[in-house]
Amino acid sequence: MSIELPDFDANIREAVRAFWGNRGAARRKQVESGKADQGERSSVTAGKNMDGFLSIVRQLVAANGLPEAQVRVSRKLLTLPGYFRPTKVWDVVVIHEKRLVAALEFKSQVGPSFGNNFNNRAEEAIGTAHDLWVAFREGAFGESPSPFVGWMIMLEDCAKSRSPVKDSCPNFPLFHEFQGASYSERYNLLCKRLVKEQLYTAAALLLSPRSGIETGEYSDLSEMTSVRTFFAGFAARVTVEAARR
Repeated sequence: MSIELPDFDANIREAVRAFWGNRGAARRKQVESGKADQGERSSVTAGKNMDGFLSIVRQLVAANGLPEAQVRVSRKLLTLPGYFRPTKVWDVVVIHEKRLVAALEFKSQVGPSFGNNFNNRAEEAIGTAHDLWVAFREGAFGESPSPFVGWMIMLEDCAKSRSPVKDSCPNFPLFHEFQGASYSERYNLLCKRLVKEQLYTAAALLLSPRSGIETGEYSDLSEMTSVRTFFAGFAARVTVEAARR
């Protein structure tokens, strides 16, 4: 059973261009309205920055045998039950014949501040996945097979995200992999460990400079955490669901 990734590189580049374009549009809209948020926040509060990747999800669901599946992106339809909390709103939920096929999170981080935001993203990713899998174990999603659970972060590719970072940890030493690691390297480690610990089926780091608004330029740091590996795994889960019919 083969998987389909039609026009994959072109579609990712288009999603990258849309990301940077939507950020700029959100900032301009808030400035024009006189209600701009401080700093980079004015670029993210519109909530449309990752819509290009949601389009790729829709395309892959149809191309891999489930054109009738429900790809839910409207906020009021994205709520799934939790175990440690009542509910969690995901970024994309795919449902077929009342079975949960996939739950996906698409996040982004742009400078100039990377420090506190990295820790917040990591804590959120870990807690969200653990909550879902315990809910799955306890029967929250019925008798359906394990869903594809994915987490992707799009990170600005710039000098600050690539530069070594010093940490203060006076009581015990850091794991050596984190010592002097840049924020891009830290995100790469996070994605690898989220998968190795089976918190996510796949986790991806996509790097793109601000010039990506024109070129769609993007890069990966490892095959394990590449955006192609992420979407190939998603497409494979869709084909499995399609084969059940």
